Amino acid sequence: MRYLIYLVLIIMTFSTIACSSKKIKDEPYLTTTINADENAPKLNVFVPRNSKEDAPILIFVHGGYWNSGRKGTYDLMGRNFASKGIVTIIPDYTLSPMANYDEMTKQVAAVINWTKANAKNYKGNPKQIFVTGHSAGGHLAALAVMNPKYGIAKNTISGIILNDAAGLDMHDYLQKYPPTTDHDYLATWTNDPKNWKDASPIYFIDKDTPPIMMYVGKKTYPSITESNAAFLKVLHKVQPNVQPIFLDKEHVPMVTQYFKPWSDRYDEVIDFITLNKK
Repeated sequence: MRYLIYLVLIIMTFSTIACSSKKIKDEPYLTTTINADENAPKLNVFVPRNSKEDAPILIFVHGGYWNSGRKGTYDLMGRNFASKGIVTIIPDYTLSPMANYDEMTKQVAAVINWTKANAKNYKGNPKQIFVTGHSAGGHLAALAVMNPKYGIAKNTISGIILNDAAGLDMHDYLQKYPPTTDHDYLATWTNDPKNWKDASPIYFIDKDTPPIMMYVGKKTYPSITESNAAFLKVLHKVQPNVQPIFLDKEHVPMVTQYFKPWSDRYDEVIDFITLNKK
């Protein structure tokens, strides 16, 4: 009987969340004639049903070694954030080996520009855009904002939330472990060390870097632990008060925890958004 009651409560919780958010599926965000065909990556938007205009916006970029993953896996995250008053945008992007890090990052930058231009159509505030990502998605989200070559104007992004982010210093990592065809790394990163540095957010930290929040799993991959520590050391030169939140989790559960609407992560992220929204 206790199990049945628990099951009913779970079903009611997820039903309430579904009713409190609206999903707009497969919005095109690429505008160039080369990439804007019917097979081009698209994005999903999750809108709070009962929110007022000018809600904060969160863009989530999925991970998957830069060669796997899809936006639809994260519908629960999108609905959970939307049910708490955050317009949430989750894009697909072209994966390796069909695209390298630079092409992927250009697409994430295009998502940011699309979001700013279309925010009001989805009850969002174009002056309160935050980006987040897990694993490879954390890398792409940070790089799109921090590397000036991607053209994201200063003050466009109000904050960056890194969730067990990979790839923060690919220059260092690939010097130790040169890219091969494993995980399509050679296609993703090339064999040119100049590209590895260009692909590394750690080298673009400066006084204009948006406020950053960091999550790191205590049981994650050693390379992620090391690169996050190195990133934090440099970040402290311009944002000395940043303290990562360490969680007793492996790499994948760092993102699947967001599938639970009662996760404490929602309050933490929303507190960060509230503190830093313009």
